[in-house]
Amino acid sequence: MDSLVIAGKAYNSRLLVGTGKYKDFDQTRAALDASGTEIVTVAIRRTNIGQNAGEPSLLDFVPPEQFTYLPNTAGCYTADDAVRTLRLARELLDGHKLVKLEVLGDPHTLYPNVIETIAAAKTLVKEGFDVMVYTSDDPIIAKQLEDIGCCAVMPLASLIGSGMGILNPWNLQIIRDTIKVPVLVDAGVGTASDAAIAMELGCDGILMNTAIAGANNPVLMASAMKKAVEAGREAFLAGRMPKKLYSASPSSPTTGLISQGA
Repeated sequence: MDSLVIAGKAYNSRLLVGTGKYKDFDQTRAALDASGTEIVTVAIRRTNIGQNAGEPSLLDFVPPEQFTYLPNTAGCYTADDAVRTLRLARELLDGHKLVKLEVLGDPHTLYPNVIETIAAAKTLVKEGFDVMVYTSDDPIIAKQLEDIGCCAVMPLASLIGSGMGILNPWNLQIIRDTIKVPVLVDAGVGTASDAAIAMELGCDGILMNTAIAGANNPVLMASAMKKAVEAGREAFLAGRMPKKLYSASPSSPTTGLISQGA
Protein backbone atom coordinates (compact mmCIF):
# COMPACT_ATOMS: atom_id res chain seq x y z
CA MET A 1 0.00 0.00 0.00
CA ASP A 2 1.21 3.51 -0.86
CA SER A 3 1.26 4.93 2.66
CA LEU A 4 2.32 8.31 3.99
CA VAL A 5 4.92 7.77 6.70
CA ILE A 6 5.48 10.53 9.25
CA ALA A 7 7.71 10.10 12.29
CA GLY A 8 7.71 6.35 11.74
CA LYS A 9 3.94 5.90 11.56
CA ALA A 10 2.11 4.98 8.35
CA TYR A 11 -1.16 6.62 7.28
CA ASN A 12 -3.46 5.57 4.46
CA SER A 13 -4.75 9.08 3.82
CA ARG A 14 -2.49 11.82 2.48
CA LEU A 15 -5.02 14.52 3.33
CA LEU A 16 -4.64 16.32 6.67
CA VAL A 17 -7.57 18.48 7.74
CA GLY A 18 -7.94 21.33 10.20
CA THR A 19 -10.69 21.53 12.79
CA GLY A 20 -11.33 25.28 12.84
CA LYS A 21 -13.88 27.59 11.17
CA TYR A 22 -16.79 25.11 11.06
CA LYS A 23 -20.18 26.16 12.39
CA ASP A 24 -20.04 23.58 15.17
CA PHE A 25 -18.30 20.37 16.23
CA ASP A 26 -20.96 18.24 14.52
CA GLN A 27 -20.11 19.75 11.14
CA THR A 28 -16.43 19.39 11.94
CA ARG A 29 -16.82 15.66 12.49
CA ALA A 30 -18.96 15.19 9.38
CA ALA A 31 -16.35 16.93 7.21
CA LEU A 32 -13.52 14.91 8.70
CA ASP A 33 -15.37 11.67 8.02
CA ALA A 34 -16.07 12.69 4.42
CA SER A 35 -12.43 13.61 3.85
CA GLY A 36 -11.11 10.25 4.98
CA THR A 37 -8.39 12.02 6.95
CA GLU A 38 -6.50 10.33 9.75
CA ILE A 39 -4.56 13.38 11.00
CA VAL A 40 -6.40 16.46 12.27
CA THR A 41 -4.84 19.77 13.19
CA VAL A 42 -5.91 21.61 16.33
CA ALA A 43 -5.14 25.24 17.13
CA ILE A 44 -4.36 25.00 20.84
CA ARG A 45 -5.02 28.71 21.41
CA ARG A 46 -8.45 28.60 19.78
CA THR A 47 -9.90 25.14 20.31
CA ASN A 48 -10.92 23.58 23.61
CA ILE A 49 -9.32 20.19 24.15
CA GLY A 50 -9.78 20.20 27.88
CA GLN A 51 -8.13 23.43 28.95
CA ASN A 52 -11.52 25.16 29.34
CA ALA A 53 -13.49 23.13 31.84
CA GLY A 54 -17.26 23.13 31.38
CA GLU A 55 -17.14 24.02 27.67
CA PRO A 56 -17.73 21.65 24.73
CA SER A 57 -14.49 19.88 23.89
CA LEU A 58 -13.28 18.75 20.49
CA LEU A 59 -12.16 15.53 22.17
CA ASP A 60 -15.81 14.51 22.58
CA PHE A 61 -16.52 14.82 18.85
CA VAL A 62 -13.15 13.83 17.41
CA PRO A 63 -11.77 11.12 19.71
CA PRO A 64 -7.97 10.76 19.77
CA GLU A 65 -8.51 7.01 19.59
CA GLN A 66 -9.84 7.44 16.03
CA PHE A 67 -7.74 10.37 14.77
CA THR A 68 -4.13 11.41 15.19
CA TYR A 69 -4.10 14.89 16.70
CA LEU A 70 -1.66 17.43 15.31
CA PRO A 71 -1.55 20.37 17.73
CA ASN A 72 -0.44 23.55 15.99
CA THR A 73 0.77 26.97 17.02
CA ALA A 74 -1.64 29.10 14.98
CA GLY A 75 -1.58 32.65 16.28
CA CYS A 76 2.02 32.54 17.53
CA TYR A 77 4.43 35.24 16.37
CA THR A 78 7.56 34.34 18.35
CA ALA A 79 9.55 31.18 18.89
CA ASP A 80 8.98 31.39 22.65
CA ASP A 81 5.18 31.53 22.25
CA ALA A 82 5.22 28.59 19.86
CA VAL A 83 7.36 26.44 22.13
CA ARG A 84 5.22 27.31 25.17
CA THR A 85 2.04 26.44 23.27
CA LEU A 86 3.28 23.02 22.21
CA ARG A 87 4.52 22.21 25.68
CA LEU A 88 0.96 22.87 26.87
CA ALA A 89 -0.40 20.64 24.13
CA ARG A 90 1.88 17.83 25.22
CA GLU A 91 0.51 18.09 28.74
CA LEU A 92 -3.12 18.21 27.61
CA LEU A 93 -2.68 15.22 25.30
CA ASP A 94 -0.73 13.02 27.71
CA GLY A 95 2.76 13.35 26.29
CA HIS A 96 1.77 13.67 22.62
CA LYS A 97 4.90 14.26 20.48
CA LEU A 98 3.66 14.94 16.94
CA VAL A 99 3.12 18.68 16.46
CA LYS A 100 2.82 21.28 13.74
CA LEU A 101 5.00 24.34 14.19
CA GLU A 102 4.07 27.64 12.62
CA VAL A 103 5.46 31.02 13.62
CA LEU A 104 3.80 33.86 11.76
CA GLY A 105 5.41 37.07 10.57
CA ASP A 106 2.42 39.42 10.62
CA PRO A 107 -1.35 39.26 11.18
CA HIS A 108 -2.24 40.49 7.69
CA THR A 109 -0.56 37.95 5.41
CA LEU A 110 0.13 35.23 8.01
CA TYR A 111 3.38 34.64 6.13
CA PRO A 112 5.86 32.58 8.12
CA ASN A 113 8.68 34.20 10.07
CA VAL A 114 11.38 31.74 9.09
CA ILE A 115 13.96 33.07 11.55
CA GLU A 116 11.65 32.49 14.52
CA THR A 117 10.48 29.22 12.98
CA ILE A 118 14.04 27.87 12.81
CA ALA A 119 14.71 28.92 16.41
CA ALA A 120 11.55 27.19 17.65
CA ALA A 121 12.26 24.07 15.60
CA LYS A 122 15.70 23.69 17.16
CA THR A 123 14.25 23.87 20.68
CA LEU A 124 11.34 21.52 20.00
CA VAL A 125 13.48 18.87 18.29
CA LYS A 126 15.91 18.94 21.24
CA GLU A 127 12.95 18.42 23.59
CA GLY A 128 11.87 15.29 21.74
CA PHE A 129 8.96 16.60 19.68
CA ASP A 130 8.24 15.23 16.22
CA VAL A 131 8.00 18.54 14.37
CA MET A 132 6.05 19.11 11.18
CA VAL A 133 6.83 22.66 10.17
CA TYR A 134 4.98 25.33 8.16
CA THR A 135 7.37 27.45 6.15
CA SER A 136 7.84 29.53 3.03
CA ASP A 137 8.47 27.88 -0.34
CA ASP A 138 12.18 28.66 -0.08
CA PRO A 139 14.16 25.47 -0.87
CA ILE A 140 17.14 26.62 1.24
CA ILE A 141 15.00 27.13 4.35
CA ALA A 142 13.26 23.80 3.74
CA LYS A 143 16.63 22.03 3.68
CA GLN A 144 17.72 23.77 6.89
CA LEU A 145 14.55 22.63 8.64
CA GLU A 146 15.17 19.07 7.52
CA ASP A 147 18.76 19.28 8.79
CA ILE A 148 17.53 20.51 12.17
CA GLY A 149 15.53 17.29 12.46
CA CYS A 150 11.96 18.19 11.50
CA CYS A 151 10.02 15.09 10.46
CA ALA A 152 8.08 16.88 7.69
CA VAL A 153 8.38 20.20 5.87
CA MET A 154 5.19 22.05 4.91
CA PRO A 155 5.72 24.88 2.42
CA LEU A 156 2.84 27.17 1.56
CA ALA A 157 1.22 27.09 -1.86
CA SER A 158 -0.06 30.64 -1.29
CA LEU A 159 -1.12 32.65 1.75
CA ILE A 160 -3.11 30.98 4.53
CA GLY A 161 -6.82 31.18 3.85
CA SER A 162 -6.36 32.86 0.47
CA GLY A 163 -7.57 29.99 -1.72
CA MET A 164 -5.21 31.23 -4.44
CA GLY A 165 -3.85 27.78 -5.20
CA ILE A 166 -0.26 26.93 -6.11
CA LEU A 167 1.48 30.15 -7.14
CA ASN A 168 5.00 28.78 -7.48
CA PRO A 169 5.02 25.11 -8.50
CA TRP A 170 8.70 25.30 -9.44
CA ASN A 171 9.83 25.99 -5.88
CA LEU A 172 7.66 23.16 -4.57
CA GLN A 173 9.25 20.87 -7.13
CA ILE A 174 12.75 21.90 -6.04
CA ILE A 175 11.88 21.29 -2.38
CA ARG A 176 10.46 17.87 -3.20
CA ASP A 177 13.57 16.97 -5.19
CA THR A 178 15.97 18.31 -2.55
CA ILE A 179 14.86 16.91 0.79
CA LYS A 180 14.11 13.38 1.95
CA VAL A 181 11.48 13.93 4.66
CA PRO A 182 7.83 14.20 3.62
CA VAL A 183 6.81 17.43 1.91
CA LEU A 184 3.20 18.49 2.46
CA VAL A 185 1.61 21.55 0.94
CA ASP A 186 0.20 23.74 3.69
CA ALA A 187 -1.94 26.82 3.02
CA GLY A 188 -3.50 28.32 -0.07
CA VAL A 189 -5.40 25.37 -1.55
CA GLY A 190 -8.83 26.57 -2.63
CA THR A 191 -10.48 23.75 -4.52
CA ALA A 192 -10.02 20.17 -5.66
CA SER A 193 -7.94 20.99 -8.74
CA ASP A 194 -5.36 22.76 -6.55
CA ALA A 195 -5.04 19.64 -4.43
CA ALA A 196 -4.63 17.42 -7.48
CA ILE A 197 -1.89 19.65 -8.91
CA ALA A 198 0.05 19.60 -5.66
CA MET A 199 -0.05 15.84 -5.56
CA GLU A 200 0.89 15.54 -9.25
CA LEU A 201 4.04 17.54 -8.45
CA GLY A 202 5.07 14.72 -6.13
CA CYS A 203 4.15 16.28 -2.80
CA ASP A 204 3.58 13.65 -0.14
CA GLY A 205 0.38 15.17 1.20
CA ILE A 206 -1.70 18.27 1.77
CA LEU A 207 -2.98 20.04 4.85
CA MET A 208 -6.06 22.22 4.49
CA ASN A 209 -8.74 23.86 6.58
CA THR A 210 -10.36 26.92 5.03
CA ALA A 211 -10.78 25.26 1.62
CA ILE A 212 -13.16 22.80 3.25
CA ALA A 213 -14.64 24.77 6.16
CA GLY A 214 -15.14 27.87 3.98
CA ALA A 215 -16.99 26.06 1.21
CA ASN A 216 -20.75 26.45 0.82
CA ASN A 217 -21.05 22.74 1.55
CA PRO A 218 -18.03 21.75 3.67
CA VAL A 219 -18.91 18.06 3.84
CA LEU A 220 -19.25 17.77 0.07
CA MET A 221 -16.01 19.70 -0.46
CA ALA A 222 -14.25 17.39 1.97
CA SER A 223 -15.33 14.46 -0.18
CA ALA A 224 -14.08 16.23 -3.31
CA MET A 225 -10.71 16.91 -1.71
CA LYS A 226 -10.34 13.27 -0.74
CA LYS A 227 -10.81 12.21 -4.36
CA ALA A 228 -8.53 14.94 -5.69
CA VAL A 229 -5.66 13.96 -3.42
CA GLU A 230 -6.04 10.32 -4.35
CA ALA A 231 -6.26 11.08 -8.09
CA GLY A 232 -3.26 13.42 -7.98
CA ARG A 233 -1.17 10.83 -6.16
CA GLU A 234 -2.08 8.09 -8.63
CA ALA A 235 -1.27 10.38 -11.55
CA PHE A 236 2.15 11.13 -10.06
CA LEU A 237 2.88 7.45 -9.53
CA ALA A 238 1.67 6.60 -13.03
CA GLY A 239 3.92 9.20 -14.65
CA ARG A 240 2.33 11.61 -17.07
CA MET A 241 3.05 11.56 -20.80
CA PRO A 242 5.67 14.11 -21.91
CA LYS A 243 4.50 17.45 -23.21
CA LYS A 244 5.25 17.90 -26.90
CA LEU A 245 5.02 21.36 -28.40
CA TYR A 246 4.00 21.15 -32.07
CA SER A 247 4.44 17.40 -32.15
CA ALA A 248 0.96 15.99 -32.43
CA SER A 249 0.56 12.26 -32.06
CA PRO A 250 -2.72 10.61 -33.07
CA SER A 251 -4.31 8.44 -30.42
CA SER A 252 -5.67 6.01 -33.03
CA PRO A 253 -3.57 3.67 -35.24
CA THR A 254 -2.51 5.18 -38.55
CA THR A 255 -2.03 1.86 -40.35
CA GLY A 256 -4.73 0.02 -42.23
CA LEU A 257 -6.66 3.13 -43.23
CA ILE A 258 -9.06 2.78 -46.19
CA SER A 259 -7.30 5.56 -48.10
CA GLN A 260 -3.98 3.69 -47.92
CA GLY A 261 -5.36 0.80 -49.95
CA ALA A 262 -6.97 2.95 -52.60
